[in-house]
Amino acid sequence: MKRSLAFRVSCFVLLLISSLVLLPPVPVLAQAGKKKVTDLPEHYRKWLEEEVVYIITPRERDVFLQLQSDREREVFIKAFWRQRDPTPNTEKNEFREEHARRIAYVQQWFGRGTAGAGWRSDMGRIFIILGEPKTIDRYENLAQVFPTVVWFYDGMERSGLPNSFNVVFFKEEGTGNYVLYSPMKHGPQKLLNNYMGDVTDYESAYRQMFDIQPEIANVSLSLIPGEHLLVPRPSMSSEILLSSRIPSAPYEKIKDEYAEKLLLYKDIIEVDYTANYIESDSLVRVYQGPAGDAFVHFLVEPKRLSFEPVEDRYHADLETDVSVTDPQGTVVYQFTRSVPFDMTESQLAAVRDKLFSFQDVFPLVPGSYRLNILLKNRVSREFTSAEASLIIPAPGAFTLYAPAISNRLDLAAKFRGQTKPFVFSGLQLTPSPRNEFLPGETLHAFFQLQNIPAEVLRGGFIEYTVVRETENGPQVHQTVTKNIADYPDPANIFESFPMAGWPAAYYTLRISIQNAARAPQVTAKEQFLITALPVLKRPWVLSVPQPSPDAPVFSRIIGIQYLNRKDFDLARPRLEAAFRSDPASIPFALDYIRLLIEIKDYAGAKAAVQPFLADDRKWDFLEYAGRTCQALGENAEAIAHYKDYLKHFGTNLNVLNAVGDCYAADGNVPEALAAFENSLRIEPNQPKIKDKIEELKRKK
Repeated sequence: MKRSLAFRVSCFVLLLISSLVLLPPVPVLAQAGKKKVTDLPEHYRKWLEEEVVYIITPRERDVFLQLQSDREREVFIKAFWRQRDPTPNTEKNEFREEHARRIAYVQQWFGRGTAGAGWRSDMGRIFIILGEPKTIDRYENLAQVFPTVVWFYDGMERSGLPNSFNVVFFKEEGTGNYVLYSPMKHGPQKLLNNYMGDVTDYESAYRQMFDIQPEIANVSLSLIPGEHLLVPRPSMSSEILLSSRIPSAPYEKIKDEYAEKLLLYKDIIEVDYTANYIESDSLVRVYQGPAGDAFVHFLVEPKRLSFEPVEDRYHADLETDVSVTDPQGTVVYQFTRSVPFDMTESQLAAVRDKLFSFQDVFPLVPGSYRLNILLKNRVSREFTSAEASLIIPAPGAFTLYAPAISNRLDLAAKFRGQTKPFVFSGLQLTPSPRNEFLPGETLHAFFQLQNIPAEVLRGGFIEYTVVRETENGPQVHQTVTKNIADYPDPANIFESFPMAGWPAAYYTLRISIQNAARAPQVTAKEQFLITALPVLKRPWVLSVPQPSPDAPVFSRIIGIQYLNRKDFDLARPRLEAAFRSDPASIPFALDYIRLLIEIKDYAGAKAAVQPFLADDRKWDFLEYAGRTCQALGENAEAIAHYKDYLKHFGTNLNVLNAVGDCYAADGNVPEALAAFENSLRIEPNQPKIKDKIEELKRKK
């Protein structure tokens, strides 16, 4: 039976995988392994130095030189061309074909009779970058002028260039290859065969050229038709055109952020995703939940969301991989969440022209972290990502949590008792990562104050200052001051700013928490934009509500984070509370047992394992059962658990070696040798096991 979108999303089983299921740690972008071009294999050196030398951006080139394998380079090249494909959903890449045609053309026509290949010549370079000129004028048989060729381009605004301009080539001293002419570097005097005047006298040279050939004279000082020069001197605009604007034209509209994302996530995402990076905007905020734990709220807005038609519906399958690492690179928490969903044709039509916002929330223990979010669409094999630095304040510190602002503030009654992104005190914010508003809208701001000093709570103030950016610099647009005690909930503050009559501009909202003497104690600010556009695209939001903030699942997550940080004293009460709330839960039990083994409470770990060994749940616990019994010196029982494990799961070197250790500890040398020798047959490169075998043989 077909269900509505809301029903489908609410019923999806979320795959919440803690750090027990390991994602590869997200690498830090670095240049330690950057290669020299000459170190590249010949095929890739030629690709970089010849095929794409004029169209690759500096950032792309830098990333390419950091890649470590041919596989990574092939993935990069595929993504490079895809970023330039005007029709990415078709087999044909028109840009790549046109680029190859241009290279073939310059090799044929500009490489003949020259010392180097055609692509190296000035004419070849300009042709590869700009394509065919609209017209070509040749002046190759004038006695008083060195051979000169003028290419005229028109309709070039789309490439970030003047709409029309000329490019001039000439043979310096009348011989050799055609070189690119610069009005400032060369001047008309360099075009004249027998110019005898002052080499700095551009005006005299111009007039002499005008008498000989006016068309050449007209392009000798300025390459841009119609440019007005107050005096006959070389045009600075022409020099900028040649030295900067034309060389950068091939990547003027290329969004090369994808290159760094490929480098950052190349070890995590599958190969068939790598060429399909989608730009996105994101927003991350940290707020305290009702139970006192901090929660990270985030949203990611990809530039597009692709659907696959399946019968009479449209299907997408999102997966988020979230990783939190501390400054030492330790993975404190990571999880994967899968959200497949369907839409009818009418539902898709209703959101087709809207932005899409995926939102999520999770708890995080105090500390400084790096957050990496990878959002994949498993249907279209596309991905995007977001990164942020996080600081979770220590308990007890007077804290102003950064504001989130929105053009809407809605009641969220249906999510009462749940944890949902950007829902606070029963009110739903819909923030934009760009903080953009239409004229006349109302700005709704939310922020938190935690651990407010008593004197500030009794007599303190909140000062709101709105600053507008003007041509004359920042100007205070509005200031509002309120008593903290007047707010019904000073820990969770909502404030609204009607913006009727406010002009389109960039603004900053500054929040200052002041004591009774009006001295600032903590401050925060948030920039926003009132656009001059008549309409803005607003997102439709997909998020998956989670249990209440005091639910055992969150106690478990926080316990795992402390456990991964080796803060065992803080981890134990959290993991034990989760386990006691549902002793039959396999995930809760596994985490708690893992902690007990870490702190060497083997008796406690054995007691927690025991109830699960009586039925089919035992398979998840047999290795832990063996480890706890082995640590307690109960080797025969440990061997029984280990052998059960091996019968069910097959070979595991760690378990097989543990069997050998247990036999050795009980003095059963033949069985110990059999276990260790079996292990070596599977993996010969185990020096420690070889040493144990030699020691046992000496005891025989």
